Amino acid sequence: MLQPNHAAITALGTYVPDKIIDNAAMEQIVDTSDEWIVQRTGIKERRMASEDQFTSHLCTEAVIDMMESYNKEVQDCDFIIACTHTPDLPFPSVSSMLQKHFSIHQAGAVDLNATCAGFVYGLHLADTMIRSGVHRKILVVSGDTMTKITDYTDRTTCVLFGDGAGAALVERHPDSGFLGFYLDSDGSGGHHLYRTGLAQSLDGHQLQNSGFVVQNGREIYKWAVSNVPAGMRKVMENGGLELSAADWFIPHSANLRIIESICEKSGFPLEKTLYSMVKYGNTSAATIPLAWNMGVKSGKIKPGDRILLYGFGGGLVQAGLLVKWGLPSLKTTDKSKER
Repeated sequence: MLQPNHAAITALGTYVPDKIIDNAAMEQIVDTSDEWIVQRTGIKERRMASEDQFTSHLCTEAVIDMMESYNKEVQDCDFIIACTHTPDLPFPSVSSMLQKHFSIHQAGAVDLNATCAGFVYGLHLADTMIRSGVHRKILVVSGDTMTKITDYTDRTTCVLFGDGAGAALVERHPDSGFLGFYLDSDGSGGHHLYRTGLAQSLDGHQLQNSGFVVQNGREIYKWAVSNVPAGMRKVMENGGLELSAADWFIPHSANLRIIESICEKSGFPLEKTLYSMVKYGNTSAATIPLAWNMGVKSGKIKPGDRILLYGFGGGLVQAGLLVKWGLPSLKTTDKSKER
């Protein structure tokens, strides 16, 4: 019988498309201005996938970046979790496309849709699967092509979104890299953030049948600011620590104003908070790995740092994890410092 094991995150990679859409370009698309966008969101640029570039392509590049940066292989992974709500197709899954591309055999493959909390959910599931003793090496990939489901006639939401992907490797390890967690969902608020599919109504609320993402920004702001600070404390309590014990906070980069309000209400310092929306916009499931990798590459995040990850979004779902980065036996190549 297999014995329980600890799990740790041993590698990280990211990717964004080449095409940059800055605020000046948005001014040509919709009635807006750089000043209006920055003041309300903090966003200056976002990336856009090409017409023939989809979520699986972005995720593939993120895995390649991870492999090259940390001198890792993925062919021996025994499970693949792809976190996305914008898959190339309803099926086959993005995870199966990744399995094919990297020739990963005898591995489970599943797509997970927890919208903007997807990456955190994926890491949490990988941790529990490894600690069960059944699995030993899991590839967690998150990515979304938000620009393909954005309504560019809606000036309040179209300025927010960009495309990107992140990848992480979770492996058996003698020391635990996962220190605390908290998960929650409030389906009663689902009609505030949605994209229509087969159903055209939700809980008696008639939905806009556009096929694009639809968001009530004011309600999402209120929900996030009311719920995330308490959730942050529950993550830390689950790990037996105070909130001040976290070295860094990496929330979903939905909007800088939301993050500022969360930090103010929770008492966590904004200067110890990392986000990715300034350069990349709201990339949904990719915002957290993008911010995390930026922190590692810049030298802000050091080995042994405790990082509080917190995703929140459509569902309405939220998920928090306290993780330790760079355990003593985890070594990166010189190339990872240069990228």
